[in-house]
Amino acid sequence: MNELKMLEQLDRIEKLVRAQKAVLTFDQACDYTGLSRSYMYKLTARGEIPFSKPRGKLIFLSREKLDNWLLNNSHSSKDEIKRGAVEYTFRNKRF
Repeated sequence: MNELKMLEQLDRIEKLVRAQKAVLTFDQACDYTGLSRSYMYKLTARGEIPFSKPRGKLIFLSREKLDNWLLNNSHSSKDEIKRGAVEYTFRNKRF
């Protein structure tokens, strides 16, 4: 059992090391994002995710662009919303 656990951890470490590259292959991008291959194919086919396809065959993705895409459309936490509301009321005081 311990050997199986160690092999799983080693596999995760290898994936993390490969994901440190600036340009990822399609499979590496799937591992990096945790998205399934079929969903990633749908995103690339619809043009919803930035990718490159040199010579029309293999799909490559920029890790930086992928990070930006993943963080797109973020939502504020309740604390951030409250803080923004307080700041807004102090800035727009009317006497």
